[in-house]
Amino acid sequence: MNSSSHDLNVSNSLRYRDSLSAAVAKNVIVLALGLTINYINGTLIHTFRKHQVFYSNPRYILFIHLVVNDMIQLTTSITLFVLTYVFSQINVAFCCLIITLVIFTTFNTPINLAVMAVECYIAICLPLQHAEFCSIERTYMALGWIWALSAVSTMSDVFIILATEPVELFYSTIQCERDNLFRHPVILKKREGSYITCLAGVLLTFLYTYFSIFFAANGAKSADRDSKKARNTILLHAFQLLLSILTYVAAVLTQALVRWFPKHYLTVIFVCYIIIHILPRFVSPIVYGLRDKMFKQYLKKYLLCIDNKPY
Repeated sequence: MNSSSHDLNVSNSLRYRDSLSAAVAKNVIVLALGLTINYINGTLIHTFRKHQVFYSNPRYILFIHLVVNDMIQLTTSITLFVLTYVFSQINVAFCCLIITLVIFTTFNTPINLAVMAVECYIAICLPLQHAEFCSIERTYMALGWIWALSAVSTMSDVFIILATEPVELFYSTIQCERDNLFRHPVILKKREGSYITCLAGVLLTFLYTYFSIFFAANGAKSADRDSKKARNTILLHAFQLLLSILTYVAAVLTQALVRWFPKHYLTVIFVCYIIIHILPRFVSPIVYGLRDKMFKQYLKKYLLCIDNKPY
């Protein structure tokens, strides 16, 4: 969100300082990583779609929503990255659409992870109520609320622009950066408040669910194996959350690294973009695609194209 605009801002303003070979190399690396991750995530979605067993499990529904969200975020982010090298300016309306999608999906990630942590908590600590609290209908309702919360935070910025900027702005061209488009003081203040509120709520959710499962495991040895697995899963989700939090502090982090390594300015900007916006998308396939036995047995067949028979 903030980092997306900041990183692309720096990339845009500095692209003329890149040699042709360096610019081509950076774009090839970004596109290769993006295509690889999207291929893996696309295989996850295909695996989910082909097997009815996943449709009735809220855990997999939440996971596949996270994967779809990652694909949208990655695709829009890389599109914007490449466009900043190809064009000096692009149409404001098109820029607004791309940036809004990036903001939407980035804001969705921590909330989705928090909902997944709650589902793990209910499965371990309230097993008798799991079928009731985590029904398929309620799972899809939760996904609806995730997008609704993102819409409240994101679309309000668009409405402020529509209300405060002339219509001619959307027919003009600008350097496609968030701070160039969403520049109204009200937007900046609202952004800080919404980020802090969202992250505080998500962090408290993770702490509560993790320690609740930890104490439940100590009090019920028979459930220790499932509880341990659930705790490990929440820790992995917490790691995903940490990576998503980097998005919010990327501007400060990038500026600090640039001060420390001023001679490697362009390299620092590029590496920060890779670490903050691309590599975190690798984590989702690891959590379920490689760790979950049921998902893994189907995934290998499609990922490696070993067997295309229906299951």
